[in-house]
Amino acid sequence: MGDVLARVIAICNQKGGVGKTTTSVNLAASLAAANCETLLIDLDPQANATSSLGFLPAEVEGEIYDALCGERDLPGLFLETALPQLRLVPATTELVGAELELANSADRERALERCIDKVRPDFQVILIDSPPSLGILTINALTAADSVLIPLQCEYMALEGLASLQRTVELVRSSLNPKLIYEGILLTMYDGRNNLCTQVAAEAREHLPELVFETVIPRNVRLSEAPSHGQPALLYDLSSKGALSYLELANELLARIQPNGNT
Repeated sequence: MGDVLARVIAICNQKGGVGKTTTSVNLAASLAAANCETLLIDLDPQANATSSLGFLPAEVEGEIYDALCGERDLPGLFLETALPQLRLVPATTELVGAELELANSADRERALERCIDKVRPDFQVILIDSPPSLGILTINALTAADSVLIPLQCEYMALEGLASLQRTVELVRSSLNPKLIYEGILLTMYDGRNNLCTQVAAEAREHLPELVFETVIPRNVRLSEAPSHGQPALLYDLSSKGALSYLELANELLARIQPNGNT
């Protein structure tokens, strides 16, 4: 890949069901489809990103837990996906144990950062699918990342939930990772026929105009079906609105980060 180090993006929201893993998997696939060398790290013990790309967590031979505990190097855990430019570091439910192991280790917030630093020259973008909580795994993701991308479901109280995540980001920035920035807020599960949806989207753009991505991810049946087939939406149904919206997001993201290399 040369001299430019990968942009490391943590995809975070402590609230479940907002499209976090859907975004991680489909953005990773869309970046790969745009000829961007991409690594997706599944850091969620639910291992949904792993299964969404067609791997059974119970059958993988190594996972991110092994790297966090210092037993394996990250490249030894890479799984090839159906897209030549996308690799996956899988998770299994064993990752729950990492929370306990890391709690007792020195410099525990930097375990993931140490793993990622060795492979940053090999990729253009590294995405981290973080768990829906603000525990030590999410702190590891934010400490290792250059930026944080926040999926925000267009629903009641969504902006209130955003505030606690912003406090965590500020805490990590002040104590562990001063370079951490917001990549952006992604509006997900959008339904233009729903007044509340349009209201939340309008409020987000009004209060955080510089942060909200232009691309909006719609509610889409094909997007919901794709994980059960072990495929990102663009392989399951390329013409679906869900697949097209994530391709649009990948283009928007690449336009932001490519002109200046790693900015």
